[in-house]
Amino acid sequence: QVQLVESGVGLVQPGGSLRLSCAASGFAFSSYAISWYRQVPGKERELVATSSTGRSTNYADSVKGRFTISRDNAKNTVYLQMNSLKPEDTAVYYCSLGGTKWGQGTQVTVSS
Repeated sequence: QVQLVESGVGLVQPGGSLRLSCAASGFAFSSYAISWYRQVPGKERELVATSSTGRSTNYADSVKGRFTISRDNAKNTVYLQMNSLKPEDTAVYYCSLGGTKWGQGTQVTVSS
């Protein structure tokens, strides 16, 4: 019933920008915190950013100042705006409800 669908996969040059979207359904979107994670092969999945039900947000130190998480409750959608991208940002990005429900993931590759 719970569905989280990411979009925004792409190849971007270092220093470029990309916006990821996560469209949610099957639950009361405005009542839950939504997070973005990322994972590279051989590494643990990393929590990138969280948007709480209020206006609070949290970011990993590695992306703070470059990434912005936001949500549009009317559209049941959460976004991750990524600026000043670095090669080390390359990963599969996932949106998640509570770390237990996951989208399918979307590949982001930062390379020249």
